[in-house]
This record gives sequence, C-alpha cells and structure tokens, in this order.
Amino acid sequence: MSSWDAIVIGAGVIGTSVAYNLAAFGAQRVLVLERDQIGAGTTSQSSGILRTHYSVVENMALAQQSWSVFENFAEHLQDEDASAGLVRCGYLIASPEGPKLAPLHEALAAQEARGIAVSRITPQEASERLPICRFDDAALIGFEPDAGFADAYLVATSYARAARRRGVKFMEGESVTRLLLQQGRVSGVETASGVFHAPVVISTQNIWADELTAWTGIQVPLTPERHKVISLEGPEAYTYAMPVYKDLGSPGMLYCRSYGGRQMLVSEGTAGESLSGPDNTQGDISMDDVAHLGEQVADRFPSFAEAGLASSWTGVYDVTPDWNPVLGGVNEVPGLVVGFGFSGHGFKLSPAVGRVLAQQALGLPTDVPLGPYALERFRTGHLLHGRYGSGAVA
Repeated sequence: MSSWDAIVIGAGVIGTSVAYNLAAFGAQRVLVLERDQIGAGTTSQSSGILRTHYSVVENMALAQQSWSVFENFAEHLQDEDASAGLVRCGYLIASPEGPKLAPLHEALAAQEARGIAVSRITPQEASERLPICRFDDAALIGFEPDAGFADAYLVATSYARAARRRGVKFMEGESVTRLLLQQGRVSGVETASGVFHAPVVISTQNIWADELTAWTGIQVPLTPERHKVISLEGPEAYTYAMPVYKDLGSPGMLYCRSYGGRQMLVSEGTAGESLSGPDNTQGDISMDDVAHLGEQVADRFPSFAEAGLASSWTGVYDVTPDWNPVLGGVNEVPGLVVGFGFSGHGFKLSPAVGRVLAQQALGLPTDVPLGPYALERFRTGHLLHGRYGSGAVA
C-alpha cells in the first residue's frame, strides 16, 4: 500500500502528457500504471497526422494549442534530446461540389477567426505543392502551412522521460483491476500488486475505458473500431516536402501522407470495423481491402494506379457516438477525471489534452472550457457532431 497525489491509468500519448503536466504544475507524487509498455498500445498505431482543421471548433482550440507544443517540443520539455519526429509539410484539404463544400468553407473561416494561418488556393497552386495529385474537380481547397505529421511513439516516450525527471513513477505491466471509493469519492486503485491510494485518478485508458462501467456503474458510451492503413509504393515520389492530403470527395474521405521515398501512407476517414470489446491485436487486411483503397488512391493519384503494396497494419480507435472525446471530471464520482473516446484525434490533441486534464485533476482553471466534452452530453443530447459526418475528420 502506498499514497500518491495523483494516479494516471494508461501510458499512451495522452497518459504520458497528463503525467508530465501534473508534475509541471507541482504535483509531487504522481504514479502512472500501464497494462503493457509505455506507448505500446494504440499510440504505436497512429498515422501521426497533425492539423488544426476541424469542423468542431472546440477541437480546433485544442489542436492549435497542441501544435505550438509540437513545433517547440524539445524546448517545451526542457530536454534537448526530446523529439516529436515532426515533419512540417502542410495540410491540403479539398472538396468538390456537394455536401462537404459548405462545412469546408465554415471550417476554414473558423480557423481564420482563431488567427490560424490558412489559405484558399487554386487547383493549379495545389498541384504545385502536390504534383502527383489531381485537383480538377475541386470546388474549394484549403491549405494549412503549419501542419504535417509526427511520431506518436516518440512523443509518448519523450513525455515519459521528461515526467520521470520530474519525479513521476511509471509501473509497466500493471493492470488496474478496481477503482477504490470511500463514501462515494475516489480513494485510489487496486492492481495485482496491491493497493495504491490517491485522492484523484485520471483515466486515459483508450479502448479499455469501458472498464469504468464495471468499476463505477456509469455507462461509458464507447465502441472500439479497427481501421486499416496501407503503404503504397508508386512510380513517383511522395516526398516529405509534399503536404498531407485530405480528400473530402472520395467515398472513404481518404487521408494520405508521405511515408518516405515513393511510398504513400493512406487510410479512410470514415467509420471502421466495430469490435465487440477492446482488442489491440493486428487485424486482417485482405486484398479486397487493398483494392478498395487502391481504387480511390488511383482516382486521385493517377500514377499510383501502378503502385504496389509496401506494408499494411491496423489501428483501433476508441469511438464515441459523436466521434469526439470525453474530457474532465465525472459528476457522480468525485476525484475521477477521464480522457477517452478520441475517435482518431488523440495524438493531434495530446499536448493540450494532457495539460487540461492535469489542470482539472489539480483543481486549476482549465485553458479551454471542458463543459462541451462532458460525459453528461450523451444524456442531455448536446453532442459535438462534426459537419463532415461520422469519421475522424470531425
């Protein structure tokens, strides 16, 4: 039995960010319990794309704050060896005439209103930035120069190293089996190793957040979804200087980025395969799946009609009914703070989310209001639906 100021469950990119921020705000004794290894869960499966473009303005605020951390990551952690693996290549998003056009107009205007550098560019200007792609049907193209991609595993392990330097203790291979309550309030957790006491517990359990239902009796609206990612090797280079691309006109709302040399990482931004429970193991990707993605790629990147499959993998999202996260305290259980249901947004938002969850846990004012992200919204009907429909673009 031991006592702590705060306990964090989960050491993915969100949990490690929370732990670092708790210590940075002055928490003296912080414990992180991870069922596997630091960054080894869904964090390690991330495509790593960074952008501030959202049709949900609350997400835009978190993404903007997070970007300022990613571009100054070593300075933020006060660790000259820390790296986010950032590739600052920009983000192109295009829509043809149709239902995605008005939401794109509105999201670009919202970015401008927040002072985010974004421009509307012509198909010719887009082709100059991404010459392997065709834009002849685009009715609107947005370009965000301060965007790109990074390495989620590097970020998580860098946060963990910085947190350790500030005194945070990490215990890997340590699964929480029970949340301890005393007179209805959090008093700690139990694992196979014993009991750990703390007045506040921050759950960053990702697809395992449904364990909270068994521990508290509170329904957690969460569905694990498996998403398929492939890397195609084409006849032309998709260099690191070329922007990430989001195709709102394709059936799967494809997102694409350089994977080095002539390789393109590509996946769909729509709903994936629903799972009956949390399962982080690799799923099957059939040749039919590859053909389905490949046809959409070839329609937008003509030379990639001759591309070959270089690699493939699956990643699991923790999806809520409105495809947006649950952040903040749980009214029914004082002392419990949660961050789950990121629905594919977690890495993009992780620096800001770690900070606001730490603020919430320590009773400090949060940088952004967490009311819109409250668990209660699923009971009151005040959902955070994105204008682009179900999917990870939000």
